[in-house]
Amino acid sequence: MTLKLHTAPVIEPVSLAEAKLHLRIDSGTFSDDVDSVKTIVPGTYNAGTVTGSAVQVAGYSALAILTAGVCSGSLSVKLQHSDDTSTWFDVTVGAFITITGGNDNATYELAYTGTKRYLRAVATVTGGACAFGVSVILGGAETAEDNLIQQIITAAREYCEVYQRRAYLTQTWELWLDAFPAKDYLELPRPPLASVTSIEYYDTANTKATMSASDYYVDVENTPGGVQLAYGKSWPSASLRPRNGVCITYVAGETAAASVPQKVKQAMLLLIGHWYENREAAQPFDYSKAGMPMGVDALLWQDRNF
Repeated sequence: MTLKLHTAPVIEPVSLAEAKLHLRIDSGTFSDDVDSVKTIVPGTYNAGTVTGSAVQVAGYSALAILTAGVCSGSLSVKLQHSDDTSTWFDVTVGAFITITGGNDNATYELAYTGTKRYLRAVATVTGGACAFGVSVILGGAETAEDNLIQQIITAAREYCEVYQRRAYLTQTWELWLDAFPAKDYLELPRPPLASVTSIEYYDTANTKATMSASDYYVDVENTPGGVQLAYGKSWPSASLRPRNGVCITYVAGETAAASVPQKVKQAMLLLIGHWYENREAAQPFDYSKAGMPMGVDALLWQDRNF
């Protein structure tokens, strides 16, 4: 017997927003969603060029703030951006107004509308010393790791499904058998069963045929569900090829995330939190509980399908 996933679910029991809330990435408060990072530390700088440190801006809205103090010369500040912190490019419309003695002791803002991962300020002082600093205000919820979190969500769902031997949301499976069963009923793995798409079989000449849907009915009430021969019907009598002679294609799982039990979602959140914080091996693998963090086993065990 071989069980193959034909079509994976298109939605997950736990949404990205729910996972980020659990991870406390998005608090929804102003203080937690806004941060200020210095690219040029405030100070008094003599004539020359000052190159600021890189600030990661991917996933944020960003606003550069130039705070100018007393300037006895001339100060020019521009923004540069990069995807790798090695190769930098000047930001289009990314230069502040030139600061001199006539407009110093003031604060200037410049919004960053580019799409690169890093931002920095580069300042040039000429003709004297200038006191200034440049900060980058990062606003909005962080999205830089959304793809990673989404991958962890999917991995957590797959992990819990394998442990419980269940299908949480709509997915299509193929069950391959060497022969039809000796009894008139065939259980299908990964409940809950939603429907049977087809029962196909291959004869010794490797010719495919499809069993008539009127010869069986689909039991979606029991757990696990399965296929029951109709009254007076029998499995096809054709001689089958030696291996994988029968293929049952079926759909399993609920249609909406709201139908997945809350304890399953909680188990997924525990795994998501564990894997997000521990991106390398965190402890020796425990084969008795498949290395699950505390609580996951307890949440999933009751409804495990045997």
